[in-house]
Amino acid sequence: MLQQLFNDLIKQDVKPLLSNYDYTKKSLNFSRKADDLVYMFNFQKSSGNSADNVMFYVNCGIYSVELAQIQSKEILTAPLEPECHFRARIGEIVQAVPDRFAVTPDTNKDDLIAVLLPGLEEVIRFFETMTDARSIVDYYMSGPFLHLSEESFHLLLKSGEVTAANHYLRALHGKYGAEHRWTIFENKYKAIFNIYGVKYDVS
Repeated sequence: MLQQLFNDLIKQDVKPLLSNYDYTKKSLNFSRKADDLVYMFNFQKSSGNSADNVMFYVNCGIYSVELAQIQSKEILTAPLEPECHFRARIGEIVQAVPDRFAVTPDTNKDDLIAVLLPGLEEVIRFFETMTDARSIVDYYMSGPFLHLSEESFHLLLKSGEVTAANHYLRALHGKYGAEHRWTIFENKYKAIFNIYGVKYDVS
């Protein structure tokens, strides 16, 4: 019964909303292609679901052809969410929305819809600000995050943005430099800077 409620939620509420924004459905994935990017929503059911509790996550992703080329990976025409370059749970983008939803015998479907659907639209507005590979890089640089850092340095240094690359490097060093794993990243970064003939300097 609860599984049916979840299925109805996807079919009757989520699909019509996302279809309005040109997202196509395949299984529990909704995607839209725009130039060199693929935007995606993935509805992931929890592995611990039972007859009286169906939990699910909403994963949001953006796949970039340019970043895949930097990674020397095969270009995917229909990437899955784990293959996206930008990845986040809906709650990381929209603070008013939980990372995990639960469908229980007490769930009021209207209340669930009133949170989920506006949250999806908020992510779509966020996606509209992510228009190219550099947008994704800028997001992770702003953290600063280690995720996609190697690809980010390639993208920046290839386009001659040495100042931005150095700023990002020092920000990463400031945040992670004291960690034991920093040596691993430092060796990778030095090799990338060397490819482009740029001095590696965290001072």
